[in-house]
Amino acid sequence: MSFRSITDVAAALRAFAKEREWDQFHTPRNLAAAMSVEAAEVLEHFQWLTDKEQSESLSAEKKEEVAMELADVFLYLIRLSDRLGVDLLHSAERKMAINASNYPADFTRGAIRKQPKA
Repeated sequence: MSFRSITDVAAALRAFAKEREWDQFHTPRNLAAAMSVEAAEVLEHFQWLTDKEQSESLSAEKKEEVAMELADVFLYLIRLSDRLGVDLLHSAERKMAINASNYPADFTRGAIRKQPKA
């Protein structure tokens, strides 16, 4: 299986769930909860590591474990957006524009701060 787009992933997940009769379980609430659990499992791999040195130099085995957890998050995100009819690429474009407005480079460069509202 080779995915070329988010649409391909969503279609594959839709077929996977249909074949197993899982649509009854894949409610938006359940998918959001499952995605949250998987995101926590990503975080678990970094628990107690130093922010920079240790967390940026994971072993190949640890990176693979993290990759599989990230895939779980991604797949639940795609499934949830598909069930809700949300266009993730369009939403991401809109959110990046909002972030660019809230965090202009000349104001936030080198600092973590939000542009005050006018």
